[in-house]
Amino acid sequence: MASQKKSSRRRPRKRPCPPPPLFSERLYVRIDPARIALFRFLLEGYDNLGIFTVTDKFKGILQLRYSPHQRREIRRFIEAARSEMDVAELSL
Repeated sequence: MASQKKSSRRRPRKRPCPPPPLFSERLYVRIDPARIALFRFLLEGYDNLGIFTVTDKFKGILQLRYSPHQRREIRRFIEAARSEMDVAELSL
């Protein structure tokens, strides 16, 4: 058997997983109440990045909970959702 030549490429190092968070982060958003189902559909399309609870169904206020490690991804999701509907972040 002929000896196989090793690849000159280095394998990427595996990054250690961060420790699990003790608490979830929360974000309150306001959307059109008729668009709550669409918001749920979009969130599920992002691999269930977070979960939300409808705080006020008449005003369309949602409490979005997510892992602190995924803060950047949740911001990207909110920006992507803004292309489909009006999403206003609330500071409570």
